[in-house]
Amino acid sequence: MEALLSQFTFLSDQALRDKNFVPSAMEDLMKLFEVESYKEWAATELEHEGQVKQAEITMQEAEDYLDSVMETAMDEFRRFEEEMEGELKDELDGLEDAAEKARKMGNLMEKGATIASKLYVEAAMSSATAAMKSAFKGLSTNKVHPS
Repeated sequence: MEALLSQFTFLSDQALRDKNFVPSAMEDLMKLFEVESYKEWAATELEHEGQVKQAEITMQEAEDYLDSVMETAMDEFRRFEEEMEGELKDELDGLEDAAEKARKMGNLMEKGATIASKLYVEAAMSSATAAMKSAFKGLSTNKVHPS
């Protein structure tokens, strides 16, 4: 393109100085300018297409990387969730076992208290019966206690 501009300058000077200048030389040069412009445009277009393809490849690589990172994060989340569910289930099972043991202990304590109170009532009844029998014996023998 630089050489064509130099040639254009030369022909322009010649056209101004030489009265026998042939305008077809200028037309030929203008055709060369047109051809050179199309070449430059095609090269620029080709370079642009190459850059677009490179950008598309880079975008695909970025999308693939993002997909990979997201899949890794989701796998880690699933493992964490499963681990937490397992721990919570174990804790729940432990609490249910402790509650069942406490319920059984409460039932046993209730039964023990019931038996103890029945034995206490029986002992009190036996003591009262013995005291009454002793009192009736004393009345029937006409013996009175000195107090």
